[in-house]
Amino acid sequence: MEKTLELCCDLIRCASVTPADAGCQALMMERLQALGFRCTDLPFGEVSNFWAQRGERGPLLVFAGHTDVVPTGPLAQWQSPPFEPTVRDGVLYGRGSADMKGSLAAMLVACEEFVLEHPDHTGRIGFLITSDEEGPAVDGTVKVLDYLRAQDIAIDWCVVGEPSSSRSLGDVIKNGRRGSLGAVLTIRGVQGHIAYPQLADNPIHRALPALHALASEVWDEGNDFFPPTSMQISNINGGTGATNVIPGEIQVVFNFRFSTEVTQEQLQARTEHILQQHQLDYAIDWQLSGQPFLTPSGALVDAAVAAIREITGQPPELSTAGGTSDGRFIAPTGAQLVEIGPINASIHKLDEHVIAADLPRLAAIYKGVMTRLLLQAV
Repeated sequence: MEKTLELCCDLIRCASVTPADAGCQALMMERLQALGFRCTDLPFGEVSNFWAQRGERGPLLVFAGHTDVVPTGPLAQWQSPPFEPTVRDGVLYGRGSADMKGSLAAMLVACEEFVLEHPDHTGRIGFLITSDEEGPAVDGTVKVLDYLRAQDIAIDWCVVGEPSSSRSLGDVIKNGRRGSLGAVLTIRGVQGHIAYPQLADNPIHRALPALHALASEVWDEGNDFFPPTSMQISNINGGTGATNVIPGEIQVVFNFRFSTEVTQEQLQARTEHILQQHQLDYAIDWQLSGQPFLTPSGALVDAAVAAIREITGQPPELSTAGGTSDGRFIAPTGAQLVEIGPINASIHKLDEHVIAADLPRLAAIYKGVMTRLLLQAV
């Protein structure tokens, strides 16, 4: 079996449903230590993390990723057991195959091949691995970054192994992500009998014009790198369950995916201005999941584009679309950051899968990035 595929299968066999690691990181660290990496276990709470580094000076290139996976869903609906890797018709099936154990295997194999060919490379190579990306993301990458700051270790370049590809391997590089700002809005009224509305104050009726105004607002026009900011309502909850009772309050959950054209503070202020215009009695709880970030053309993006073009024959698209990733924690440290990984069509789904032949090609892309950065580092 091809070595990247074999390693990916070994990782899939570890049933690492978040926040469990189930032995993935020990497997990775054993192979990294054999390459001369110094590995440091960094557990926090129920979360397993590790930091590994090879080299003492020069620019630092870090591979970042997560060993945890999302729950399987109904086992009976999988064509094959999710933690028993299975290759059918050239496709590897298993939970985590695309998100992101395939990338982890490719990163490791790329390092093994690179170090074998260039044992005295300039610069440094790091691995930042967590088991808390699919969960709350509180005791994972954030805590490892605190450790690195305490050790005075600064990341210059970071490759995150999130599944970035859309239709074919390497067709998309994520060189940024939109910010994510969530809100839980409570609108208060006065509960009463539905036959006597004059004695009550219906918060549903009061909320509808305000929610329409929020949904219709143009928050910005986006820019060359980001689409316009999007506000989406995900949940509305109200009522007692009875058909003859006007509720006393309703709760509305919504989220902004925002560009660099607007700030968190501006979104909050404009939202509350609209609510106040509609004279609502309300309370709102804000939760920032991540700021928008962007890595423009530079050493890392140029190396990634060239490495992908060499392996696939096609130039990749630079994109900031999609959800959040742990890149939102790493980019604010000043690191140039890109996300490169396999096709993402099956992630978090039943029968998650990756094209088996894409795994060694992904390893070759990662190796190409290393070659372009570390053999020229000073």
